[in-house]
Amino acid sequence: MTIGLFIVFALICFVADLAARTLLGRVREHRRRRERADALAERLKLDFTREARTLQRVEVDQPVARILCVDDEAIVLDSFRKILVLDGYSVDTVETGQEALGLLQVHHYDFVFTDLRMPAMDGVEVVKAVKHVRPDIDVIIITGYATVETAVECMKVGAMDYVQKPFTEEELRAFVRKAVIVRKNRIERQLLPVVRITHGTEPRKVPAREFSIPGGVLIARNHCWVSLATDGSVKVGIDDFAKKLIGRVDSLELPKVGANLRAGDPLFTICQKSRRIHFRAPVSGRVTTVNHGLKEMTSKLDVTSYENQWISRIEGEHLDTEIPALKIGKSAEALFQDDIGRFAAFLHKTGKPATAGEAPGEALCVGALETLDDSQWDQAAQEFFSLPS
Repeated sequence: MTIGLFIVFALICFVADLAARTLLGRVREHRRRRERADALAERLKLDFTREARTLQRVEVDQPVARILCVDDEAIVLDSFRKILVLDGYSVDTVETGQEALGLLQVHHYDFVFTDLRMPAMDGVEVVKAVKHVRPDIDVIIITGYATVETAVECMKVGAMDYVQKPFTEEELRAFVRKAVIVRKNRIERQLLPVVRITHGTEPRKVPAREFSIPGGVLIARNHCWVSLATDGSVKVGIDDFAKKLIGRVDSLELPKVGANLRAGDPLFTICQKSRRIHFRAPVSGRVTTVNHGLKEMTSKLDVTSYENQWISRIEGEHLDTEIPALKIGKSAEALFQDDIGRFAAFLHKTGKPATAGEAPGEALCVGALETLDDSQWDQAAQEFFSLPS
């Protein structure tokens, strides 16, 4: 009986706490919206013509994103300000593309929304200019003429997406929320050309946007890593360069235990759907063990591709002559830097963006190979990962 009463009391407390939190959240949101509405009313009275003739600016505290909107219709600009400011965005609006490009020189924006049909400078020209001056900014076309042709044309010159007018308040809110999520995810996936030599347990602490190499680990030209044991055996896995650019690993094809291999023979295969990358053995010897745990849970590679994420263990036969061909420390870092540059050039040559919303070859990102077609995938695999060690 006592236990039952305790459970009922606990349930009542939980419901009351949840209700109180919900009510408090609504009060806070109401207060924020009132503050944003006040900011909207006050800011529109200020004069910003010294920066741009038609500029209207509304700033809010801790904005979700900073947006510049370009349209020759005042009613559209009014809608953008009223709708998006109340949702927590800082919004600048101007009526010409030339004014927008001038503001880009002195202000930071996350997004530029530009009308497709404008008299002096149309939306396509604005997209081209923005992506040339500030390729980090996402550009979205506003159009009342939403056809496949105009959308494709805009995407080709670097636009992220397009929104069709007239739009309802909820349609615009939902569109911008989605664009913010897409931008955030893309930025999180972008890789910086930074390579860090780490020590101890540091590989787990390296920022996900950087490449890492544990101190003491050897790196082969085909981006296998090798760790030496005192008994003459070696553990082999894929390094951080390979894992990050390949991205998702659906499965592994492991070598047979007992197989005798020469350096350069096929060792294991990384699978992503129907695509394959065959990694070759960095050293000669007999395969003594394979990591079945990694095969069953390839998601472990998303934490780090080193340490316990080895793929096979080999009893080396010619380590004295083969180890000098591998890279360690600064020479391994130089190999990474060289291949980062070569891979960026490869992406640019294919005409494929590193990720959605970017110009071709603009930045490396996690899973960059996923943007390639089958023939380009095979070419990248051969050039960077399947070559003899």
